Amino acid sequence: MPNHLTIPSKKTYACPIPVATRDYIQNHTEDHPDAYIGDINQWKALRDIGTGGVLHADCINFALNYHAQLVFILAKLPPDINLEFSYAHAFASPSSFPVTLRSIAFERASVLFNLAALYSQLAASEDRSSQDGLKRASAYYQNAAGVLAFLSESALPKLGPFVDLENTPSDLTEDFVKSLEWLMLAQAQECVWQLAVADHYKNSLIAKLAAKVSSLYNTSLLSIRLAAADARSALPPNWIPHLEAKHYHFNAASQYRKGVDELEASRYGDEIRRLMIAEADAKKAFNIAKRAGVAQAVISDVKSLLDVVQKDLSRAERDNDLIYHQNVPAPCGIPAIQEVSMVQSIIPPGLRDPRSIIGDDSIIFGEMLGWGAREAINIYNDNKKNLLQEKIVEPAQNLNDEADKILQSLNLPSSLEALERPVGLPPSLLRKAEEIRLEQGPTKIDVYLDDVQRLSRHVLGILDEAMDILDSEASEDEAARRETPMNRPPSHEANQELVIKQQRYRTILIQAAESDELVRRKWEEWEDQISELTRDEDELEALVPSSTVSMAGKAVSTSQTQIHARTLRGLLESLDDVRRTRDDLVVRAQRRAESDDIRPKVLAAAANLEHKIEMSPVMFEDVSDNELAKYDKFIQGLTEGRKKQEEILSSIKSTNDAFIQSRKQDPAIKDREQALQFLDLAYSHYREIIRNLDEGLKFYNDMAGILTNFKEACKIWSGARSREARLHRNMASLSIRDRDNASDESHEAPVSTTSPPRSGTRKQTTNIPTLSSDDWEVQELAPPPVKRAEKTTKHR
Repeated sequence: MPNHLTIPSKKTYACPIPVATRDYIQNHTEDHPDAYIGDINQWKALRDIGTGGVLHADCINFALNYHAQLVFILAKLPPDINLEFSYAHAFASPSSFPVTLRSIAFERASVLFNLAALYSQLAASEDRSSQDGLKRASAYYQNAAGVLAFLSESALPKLGPFVDLENTPSDLTEDFVKSLEWLMLAQAQECVWQLAVADHYKNSLIAKLAAKVSSLYNTSLLSIRLAAADARSALPPNWIPHLEAKHYHFNAASQYRKGVDELEASRYGDEIRRLMIAEADAKKAFNIAKRAGVAQAVISDVKSLLDVVQKDLSRAERDNDLIYHQNVPAPCGIPAIQEVSMVQSIIPPGLRDPRSIIGDDSIIFGEMLGWGAREAINIYNDNKKNLLQEKIVEPAQNLNDEADKILQSLNLPSSLEALERPVGLPPSLLRKAEEIRLEQGPTKIDVYLDDVQRLSRHVLGILDEAMDILDSEASEDEAARRETPMNRPPSHEANQELVIKQQRYRTILIQAAESDELVRRKWEEWEDQISELTRDEDELEALVPSSTVSMAGKAVSTSQTQIHARTLRGLLESLDDVRRTRDDLVVRAQRRAESDDIRPKVLAAAANLEHKIEMSPVMFEDVSDNELAKYDKFIQGLTEGRKKQEEILSSIKSTNDAFIQSRKQDPAIKDREQALQFLDLAYSHYREIIRNLDEGLKFYNDMAGILTNFKEACKIWSGARSREARLHRNMASLSIRDRDNASDESHEAPVSTTSPPRSGTRKQTTNIPTLSSDDWEVQELAPPPVKRAEKTTKHR
């Protein structure tokens, strides 16, 4: 039986690479999956030979090649393409479940772990009774340590963001991997120590080499003790005692060799003290190894050392008592043994430079645009959309609404139109009436209201169906618990996050329903007035009183009133010019956004970054910022237009005050003003209701998609819980059957007192993501826009 530990490989299972990859390319890229049939097949073939399982030196290159391709694949595809990879825990029992994660980063980390395991197994298979075998074993162990160091520094950090803590495999945690790295270095140093002993190096040097072996074993021991409890419990029961025994064994060996060196230097008292320390540590190592069932080879090594130490200690104490009479110093009175390390973590060159393994011509998905670049394009388009809406479209609409509100409060332009056109209808009102007639305004609003109500019921029904799924699962869980005890949270605890999310969605829908009711009441309030705008011109004109006095009449105005009226008309025309300029600016910004394509510039930037294997969206921030700067002139134009509008509105207010004071209050003119203002206000409410209903339709359509995804997430979660419950029942059934069989056998054979071997106790995931996982996340939606019920008037 060997006296070294080896790292077992993580067993893997088949995964649907072709299906998942084709679906991702089809749905998330601009390419056609048929263009990458060869790449997909190559990926599948490389996985079959590159994931370990065979103990042969040729498998090193297979694993290095597959890892190199995974690095380039991760540069082209995101870690999660809905492709599940399953790996058993390296130290798991055959009956345990594998850990399944949707992460190419998990695949890469597991491939590196198996490569380290392969190096350790090749080292253990070497004949360490020969010098060449010792050298090869030491080199393999150092390569294993190097792979583990690379796994820790390169792969594990990239695994963390895409895998929540609960589902992270315990054999791929930082402390666990570092413990294995120190173990590999300890065994490599032990091979060097064994070479030094075989070559009869000086005892002082051998002591220093042994001290480093002891230190490395102790560091590995400390690291595994810092690891999570489930990581420690997954190890074989004799693993940690093996590390302890080796630590004490080589500390004893170091003190023994240094004691021989003290004897040769005639420091007999120091020799005795070191032999006493060596004896104590050798006894600790022997007792730990014997008690914990450590490999017999380790026990034999320690026993041999203990016998030699005890024999030399007896001789040294006798000689000192009879001949030398030197004082034996206290343990703290002898110098510590300086450690000498002859090993290091050697990272295979192909890991740091994957291009050197496969070259440039055979890179999988080499022609595909990297996902970092694609994501940069998507981020730019989102930022552009948000900028256009938040910095241009919405501010422009707010400025228009602000101007309309002020004009409505001043009864403009109705008061001017009533004065300037004593009979007939103003052209602006005729245009507004024609617009409502062409759109069949009242009918359109009725249809919109029915559609909004129907969609509201539909999305609420989807949410109720999602809750029905959770309720059904809770009932199944309760029934299953009555049949079989289960070590998992009950449904009302496990689904808490889903229920909280449902409550948030329901609150949003309630708020939306309240807004819908406000819009409906506004329509009921203004339906008659808006319907009047659909009349013919003659009928509409009959609704508006006429004034037969002329603008020049003495009863109507004075020369001062005419001056104020002309000034007001000029200011209103200037305000219309500002509004038209602003609307034109918004249209030009929207056209720019429609034709704006950042892809060529991202491709050019990506070409300049070809030396970098992994491209993240952050690398393209400069390109994005430069492109978004093209919209600064539109934002600046809005700012300038706002200043002009504020100046014009201020002038309109003061001029209108003078106009009101100067004109004669003729009752006929007042009635005409009020009638025109009322019709203008009806049009304003019509546009506002239509805008509110458009927003409502868009809101409910978006919400339907979000709630459909939420319902699907509930269905997946519930299905996984149901499968887990069935598994518990099946396992319980097997356990009962085994107990029955054991009971039957107990009548025929004596009861054995031997306890079964302990297996790993790490909790398995059984493919169920935690509720905090991104698997359950769906797009969040902002609360519905508040639909104002105030009576406001909009003018054009």
